[in-house]
Amino acid sequence: MAKRSFNVLLNKKISSFNKIINVDPDKSISIRSILIGSISQNISTAKNVLESLDVKSAISCCRKLGVKINKINHGHYKIYGRGLGSLFIKKNSVLNFGNSGTLARLLIGILATTPDIDVKLKGDHSLNKRSMKKLIYLMNSFGANFFPKNKFTFPLKMVSSKFPIGIKYIAGVSAQLKSAVILAGLNSFGKTEIIENEKSRDHTENILINNKKVIKIKERENKTIELLGKKQLKPIVIDVPGDPSSAAFFVSLTLLCKNSMIKIKNVGMNPTRMGFYKILKGQNANIKFSNLKKMNNEICGDIIVKNCKLKPIKASKKYYVNATDEYPILFVIAALTNGTSIFKGISDLANKESNRIKEMQKVLAQIGVKTFSTKNDLKIYGKGIFDASDKKINIPNLGDHRICMSSFILALITGVRLKINNFETVYTSSPSFLKIMKKLGAKFETKK
Repeated sequence: MAKRSFNVLLNKKISSFNKIINVDPDKSISIRSILIGSISQNISTAKNVLESLDVKSAISCCRKLGVKINKINHGHYKIYGRGLGSLFIKKNSVLNFGNSGTLARLLIGILATTPDIDVKLKGDHSLNKRSMKKLIYLMNSFGANFFPKNKFTFPLKMVSSKFPIGIKYIAGVSAQLKSAVILAGLNSFGKTEIIENEKSRDHTENILINNKKVIKIKERENKTIELLGKKQLKPIVIDVPGDPSSAAFFVSLTLLCKNSMIKIKNVGMNPTRMGFYKILKGQNANIKFSNLKKMNNEICGDIIVKNCKLKPIKASKKYYVNATDEYPILFVIAALTNGTSIFKGISDLANKESNRIKEMQKVLAQIGVKTFSTKNDLKIYGKGIFDASDKKINIPNLGDHRICMSSFILALITGVRLKINNFETVYTSSPSFLKIMKKLGAKFETKK
């Protein structure tokens, strides 16, 4: 399944552009549609599914667990759901999550309360370094066990709960952990209750919400999700919108590139995913939304962006939960905006595909942009748009698509000579990234 390895080289600035584009479909919704379709009754349909490596890993894992998934044509799948508690795999078989933390956490949530699961779990080099400690403790509370004991990184062995009982969970900033608890609760006895202190992305709830006897959501002071376990799930029909996180890179390039304009069609605008756009609109960004509509309980529409002068970014802790994936590109914007930008409450970035705070500091240091970080905060002393064609950056193989994409934008604006090793990692989330960049006029080389 792995994509052939290649590097990308850049050393030319991009010229101004005025284009209409579509971005890759939403990865979060694509993965969830495959997983939830697999545990629903009868046949579910998912259209415009992202055909990235992470989603292919999800399809592969579900097929290994006995789910029939037929590809009708590009991005269009029929999922023959086995129903709750019916996934099955031979003892000591291996499930490989590839690079996907979303897939790992959500599928473990499903399997933790599925009877007679005794399986080995692993990921790629990058995923195997990420801590699963919080997930393991949560699934322990449903009765699942992980071996070796007190090891919190893949590879691991998991034995599912013999008698799962619903839990009460106070959710933090992680939508993946919240979703894992929701999915584990679906096949547990009794009630599972989740109280959200901070609203994280809610795609899982949106897909399940038509199951009125299974899930109830109360919006009071804090959002509460109640799940009644051991009920049947209706089949789903989903048309996946464009990914707002993938769109963020093209939005950023347009804001920074003189005299440029872009329209990005049919992008998901779920309020729990709009932190990036809220931060930038607060800093004077010329971003407008049009043609808004609701599909599959999700808001989507077009994004229209024009180049403009930005103010330094002041992102308080409250933005983190709704802009997690976009912080590396926000750091690039901050570096190319005059003045000091401050990002607070970002400690969780250290446990992404790479330590995104440290790695982006290294990138910016190579073009002379000063930064200062503590465990929780980062200051970037922005220089405005400047020429860095006399400098070089080398991005090692971090297995981190967001670092690769952010560095790519940095090079297009500054002209720095950039080499990104193992750029194929971008195909985990945005397989059309280079094709769209070429359409906008970016000049780059790929080398095997």
